Amino acid sequence: MHKGFTLWFTGMSGAGKSTLSHALERRLRECGAKVELLDGDVVRTHLSKGLGFSKEDRDENIRRIGFVCELLSRNGVIAIVAAISPYRAVREEVRARIADFVEVHVDCPLEVLAERDVKGLYQKALAGEIPNFTGVSDPYEPPLAPEITVNSATETPEESLARIWEALRERQLISYP
Repeated sequence: MHKGFTLWFTGMSGAGKSTLSHALERRLRECGAKVELLDGDVVRTHLSKGLGFSKEDRDENIRRIGFVCELLSRNGVIAIVAAISPYRAVREEVRARIADFVEVHVDCPLEVLAERDVKGLYQKALAGEIPNFTGVSDPYEPPLAPEITVNSATETPEESLARIWEALRERQLISYP
């Protein structure tokens, strides 16, 4: 069984947020959980269409995602978010509104992210061709005290998923084996 809560994956582009959140969503659904995944790219297409990448627009995007998570989690749904959410203050603002909020920092060094990047976005950003690129020309403020930190440069997705699952069980947010 489970109760409603929000599991918020934050980290830089390419760190593994979507990979982990989709795997966790599948596992929870297999257990019969009510779960919704809000992926940053999908949310920008639908819920936050028209917002740009200024600090104000990024904050508004996160507030909108947080509002949906608040509604879902208080109604017994597990809300999973996979969004860069680069600014600490707005993440903390969202945390303050949601009763059971679990922040997962998906950490990965910039060098590894640039090596993984099949689209070449990091190289373009490092060359100054992409303005406001998080972690290069725009800040990424890692969480100061996330409930869970995984490192996608040193852990496999399966190892990270196992650690996240166990942390949710320890916090009594899920009771699935």
